[in-house]
Amino acid sequence: WRGTPSRAYLTCSNSTSPLEKTHTPHKEGPILMHTSPSGTSATPTIDLNSDLGESFGAWTIGNDIAVLDLVTSANIACGFHAGDPLVMIRTCDLAQKRGVRIGAHVGYRDLAGFGRRNMDYHPDDLRAETIYQIGALQAAARSVGAQVAYVKPHGALYNRIAHDKTQAMAVIEGILATDPTLKLMGLAGSPILNWASAEGLSTLAEAFADRAYNADGTLVSRSQPGAVHHDPDIVAGQAIAFATGAPITSIDGQELVVQADSLCVHGDNPEAISLSRRIIEQLGHVGVAVQARP
Repeated sequence: WRGTPSRAYLTCSNSTSPLEKTHTPHKEGPILMHTSPSGTSATPTIDLNSDLGESFGAWTIGNDIAVLDLVTSANIACGFHAGDPLVMIRTCDLAQKRGVRIGAHVGYRDLAGFGRRNMDYHPDDLRAETIYQIGALQAAARSVGAQVAYVKPHGALYNRIAHDKTQAMAVIEGILATDPTLKLMGLAGSPILNWASAEGLSTLAEAFADRAYNADGTLVSRSQPGAVHHDPDIVAGQAIAFATGAPITSIDGQELVVQADSLCVHGDNPEAISLSRRIIEQLGHVGVAVQARP
């Protein structure tokens, strides 16, 4: 079978499973409606995800419970860049009870650097570590009656494989070897989504509401000033643009259109909760519901 490529447009969903969380749009304001093949109107949707389960031992990072009450997908750390076995199990349980879709947030083996340091890997090592991390989270999820639906690489690995085909193929092969039904979430517009689709993986195109963009569609390095947005109005404005196909302004002042299936707000951003609430509210004003896309 061949995978389904990520969609670069706003799609609609006419039904919601009992465990699927949906934030319905606000009743006021302009409503952007699409028409289904049957002729009935459906509300456009966008997924909202966050990187979670990043606490480790006695150290707590973020407010996972509050964030899980808002998002529709949770990228759960698998122990290599953050997280530990108990945190993984507990986070899967929290997500399952809230109907939040679970993704394996695989990363470089770099606890000290939180997975945000670029690393060179032999492809066989990276493939094996991808298999190891996904398998660990799958076991944690099964232990609480949940399942892993997708894989989203973390930090430096995420940015590297967006354009580095050697490392990208190692991750893709690791996913295929573990469970070819898993989707790969990656940077919207980047080559890895095409490479994954060519190998039979379904993909989810992701945009970052709380990150600044370069004119070429890549994320501004965290080492640069202004790389992370903290202003709720800027974050909500970018989220609306990503969901509706409107342009954003890159860090050097150029217009850039990024269309995505899922929006990310980082769980370790101190404003993650308030930003997520603002995103949901403002998307509702333009008729877009926050819901995990199939």
